[in-house]
Amino acid sequence: MRIFKYLKPYWFFAIMAPLTMIGEVLMDLVQPMLMADIVNEGLVNGFYDVILTKGALMLLLSFLGGVFGFASAGFASAASQGFAHDLRKDCFNKIMSLSFQQTDSFTTGSLVTRMTNDITMIQQLVNSFIRMFVRMFAFFFGGLIFLLRINPMFGIVLLVMIPFEILAIFLFLKKAAPYFRKAQERRDDLNAVMQENVSGSRVVKAYVREAYEGERFDRANINLSKTMMKVGNIMSFLMPVMSIMMNVTVVLIILIGGLNVRDLGGNLLVGDVMSAISYVSRILNSVMMFGMMFQTITQGRASIERVNQILDTDPVIKGGDKLAEDIEGIVEFKDVAFKYPEAKGDPVINNFSVRIEKGTTLAILGSTGSGKTSLVNLVPRFYDTTDGEVLIDGVNVKEYDLKSLRGQIGVVFQKTELFSGTIEENVKWGNPNATHEDVVKACKIAQADSFIESFTDGYDTLVASKGTSLSGGQKQRLAIARAIIKQPKILIFDDATSALDLATEAKLYKALRENLKDVTILLVAQRVASAKTASRIAVIDNGELAAIGTNDELLESSPIYQDIYNSQLKQGGVENE
Repeated sequence: MRIFKYLKPYWFFAIMAPLTMIGEVLMDLVQPMLMADIVNEGLVNGFYDVILTKGALMLLLSFLGGVFGFASAGFASAASQGFAHDLRKDCFNKIMSLSFQQTDSFTTGSLVTRMTNDITMIQQLVNSFIRMFVRMFAFFFGGLIFLLRINPMFGIVLLVMIPFEILAIFLFLKKAAPYFRKAQERRDDLNAVMQENVSGSRVVKAYVREAYEGERFDRANINLSKTMMKVGNIMSFLMPVMSIMMNVTVVLIILIGGLNVRDLGGNLLVGDVMSAISYVSRILNSVMMFGMMFQTITQGRASIERVNQILDTDPVIKGGDKLAEDIEGIVEFKDVAFKYPEAKGDPVINNFSVRIEKGTTLAILGSTGSGKTSLVNLVPRFYDTTDGEVLIDGVNVKEYDLKSLRGQIGVVFQKTELFSGTIEENVKWGNPNATHEDVVKACKIAQADSFIESFTDGYDTLVASKGTSLSGGQKQRLAIARAIIKQPKILIFDDATSALDLATEAKLYKALRENLKDVTILLVAQRVASAKTASRIAVIDNGELAAIGTNDELLESSPIYQDIYNSQLKQGGVENE
């Protein structure tokens, strides 16, 4: 399978692991012969020097076998760990390159399972393949050669019994195989429920839904347990069946050997029969090992298919060759239409055209579901237009290198995402090369400096995962500071000040105008108070541009804007500002 190309950089370890394993097996295969000599020559004839010599040699070979085994385990671990590291890194990079619609189609729980459990399963398969696979064949063929040297009749016994063992392995694994993939899907469900409840724990507590979510988790957990129980029940029958067959084979070997010992007129010695039993045990154990190996391969195959689904997914959104480092930040929507992939009905955005000059602010106002967020998501190419063009400095955004394009755009989303670490680390996430002074300046513009300084540790205050230790307004201001410190040419606020009071919001926009004069700002707003000071306001209705102009112009010409303005800022004919 092509996934094993990740083993290529570790070819030395991948070769040395089976070679040293062969050394360990050879040391082990010689042991029964030496034991036979001790019994036949030493114990029977009373040659104690033979016992001492052969015994010392057995100890030496055991030590060498241990060294070979230790080396084999080390080489196999180095190869499989390196393999898993590179595979996991490529999978992560591929996930990061996928568009929103593609990651949503996998679900977060499934991606976590594939990145952890599935890749670990493949790693175990690689480790087993380059080590245990060789051990299995070496014991089988090596033991068979040594056994036939003792008496060819023993080979007939194996010829009769081994097909039954192989048939039993095949039947059991064929029955269990469908459940291996189903088990991984059940893990997806369990991880999804766990991830949702950890991230949404506050909502769960606020609505007193712990019992409901507990039942939901229990259902996912029970489904996984039932699937694993089915696998366990099927595989639990395999070992007893294999053990019975092995014991039957050993009995037959003892019977044949007993009839052929020299004391009864045969050509075998007691030690030969003992060594034959040892070789038969090794051969049959290798067949059982084959069964376990086949189980690992079956599980690993399901995991490989799931990981390949990630690696085989081509990003829907691919960048061009043009760099965006020198853009001025002129944004233009030209006859833009957009419809979410696989969505039915009318487009979310339709026939939208507007030009935003460098250093100006366009506020986008409209009812919930009118397409405001969908529109601004087209600028950094989180999605691509269905029709029409989005231009930056007159160049279609599809022609820009994706990393370069997004490097010039700062985005503050509706849902604020912060990371574990200090406040300063979270702000510098937007620009890792920023100094402490840069962080302080960005936070002052974002109106975050005052509350940061109120903390005992200031900018070194630790932020809990997802920012749960901060209020909604505090998180939004840190997210704004993170976007500002990036020094973008285009800044997108997607309802990013909804948790701020009007006074703080006004101070924020005043600071933005004073400090980011050349930055083009696209401001998605729900409140007229957030939009009224913008250079222009675009009113969207059902995905179409209903009106555009300044606050005063729209109050004169746009009935939709007048309705929004009056419903939000006037009560009883008196304006509230």
